Order: sequence, then C-alpha cells, then structure tokens
Amino acid sequence: MLKIFTIVADLIVYQWIGLGQDSHFAKSLHFFIEDTTKIFALLIVMIFIISYLRASLNIEKVRGYLAGKHRFFGYVIGSGFGAITPFCSCSSMPLFLGFTQARIPVGITMSFLITSPMINEVAIALLGSLLGWKFMVAYVCVGIAAGIIGGMFFDLIKAERFLIGIAAEVANNENSSGVAKQQRQKLTHKQRLDFAKSELKSIISRVWKWVLVGIGLGAALHGYVPDELIANTLGDGQWWSVPIASIIGVPLYANASGIIPIAESLLEKGLPVGTTLAFMSSVVAASMPEFIILKQVMKIKMLVMFFVLLVVMFTCSGWLFNILW
Repeated sequence: MLKIFTIVADLIVYQWIGLGQDSHFAKSLHFFIEDTTKIFALLIVMIFIISYLRASLNIEKVRGYLAGKHRFFGYVIGSGFGAITPFCSCSSMPLFLGFTQARIPVGITMSFLITSPMINEVAIALLGSLLGWKFMVAYVCVGIAAGIIGGMFFDLIKAERFLIGIAAEVANNENSSGVAKQQRQKLTHKQRLDFAKSELKSIISRVWKWVLVGIGLGAALHGYVPDELIANTLGDGQWWSVPIASIIGVPLYANASGIIPIAESLLEKGLPVGTTLAFMSSVVAASMPEFIILKQVMKIKMLVMFFVLLVVMFTCSGWLFNILW
C-alpha cells in the first residue's frame, strides 16, 4: 500500500515536471514529495485510530500489564512489533506519538521506535537475496537487540522526566486529555469520534512544521550525498572507522529497503562487513529529520542520550562482526 506514495512522487517529478531520474535535485524532490505525503497520511490515520481506541479500551489495563512484572516481555513485544511494521524512522513517528498518547511505558515505546525502521519483511528479503543469509541474520539480530537494550536503558533512567509538550501531558496528566473520564463511563460512538478528532487536530497543529523541516533536510542529504564518499572515507578497515560510520549514518535518511542497495555497493567497494552493518543500522534506525520531530516531545538531554546509545550499540556490533566475519 505504501507504494502509492512512490507512484505519486514518480508522476509529479518525472512526468508532470519532467526531471531526469539521475538529477540530484530530482532525487531530493522525489524524496520530499514521497515522504511528505506518506508521513502525513500515516500521522492522520494512525493518530486518529489510536485516539479512537483510547476512548474505547481500558488503557489502564493495557498499560498496567505492560508496565508490571512483564516489562521485559514488553520490550520484546515493542521490538517485535517494530520489526513487522514497514516504516522508516520518520514514518514510525505516528505510532510513537500514539503509544505515548496511550501512556504505554516509555521504554517499550522506545523499543518500537528503534527497531521499527530497521527491520521489515521487504528488507529481510532483499538482505537475504543480495547480501546473503548470514548478513541478514546478523542485521535482524542487531535490530531486535538494539530495541530491547534501548527500551531497558530508557526505563532505567526514568525517561518520562525528559518528555515535553504533547508527550509530557499524556505521560504525566491523564486527566488533561480526557482519558480518565472515559475510564469512568462508556462513551458513545460519536463521543469517541469527537475525542479522536480533537486529539488529531491538537497533535498535527504542533508537529506539522517540524515534519516538513525534517523531511526537507532528509531530502537534501538523500539527493546530494553519494555512497562513493562513504566508501572512500571508511574503506580501509581501521578500528575508528566503525564509530565514524555509526555517527555519520545518523544525519542521513533512508528506509531499510532503500539502504540495502547502497550497503551492497559499499561491500563491493571493499567496506568491511561490520563497518557496513554499523553504517546501515545508524542510517535507518535514526535520522536528522526524526530528531527534529522528536525535539517536540523530548528534551535535548534525552535526544543526546538517544543518539549516543545508538552510536555505542551500532559501534559495538560493527566491531564484533568485523572480528568474526
């Protein structure tokens, strides 16, 4: 279904405007149109659905189950659910905001946010066919482990205190959002719809401009940063190349399926397996556009910790696979 956004971008950029597919500007514009339409569509649909469900379900029971003695199970569920959702780092944001709305524990929500962009069925199929089953298994293991470890870390530091804006309101004051009221009485279908519309309007009004800024930055990087530059810079296999690969991968922006051909090219150009894995993981797990959007719900301190945690995890996995491979 997500292919429709690619088709729309193809139609606008290559047919209506008539730009050549090899043009850097065309690649950036295509990326911007595709991701803008996709992310706003996902935001509208997912936030509305989750808001409606919040007014229909006993969220306290769900949250209590996940927040209690089954917390590790919650990390596994969050990471596993992320693995089966076909989203990039920015497309994962609607569900992240929805989970925050539903007051799902921050650690479980972060497990989803880390794993979701890294793994999907298309990426697994491409990895297996282009790079081999060993690389595929390694990448999937890194993605699942990163989500679980990340969730544990953010619960350990009690990350709720680093939320701001929308996230802080729903995490710390359920009464302000009207959820407490719906726990005391059963709402009608119309009341649920009104609640969902109100929540949707509130969230979209706060984040839309940052979504556009983030996607615009990602589009510029996507169209004008060649993979040859990465291979020439990091291809000698020194120990420091792995953390550098993890760091420079974060500002870039691509989904798991889109980065796989680039990873194949990097491996063919001589980039070590672990370094390629670290770069690939950091590109898809986080991005500058995602951080710009997250700035609206997280304090800078939490964003910095998120960035450092990803770099450390992907660096360690890269070193390990460079030694073993």
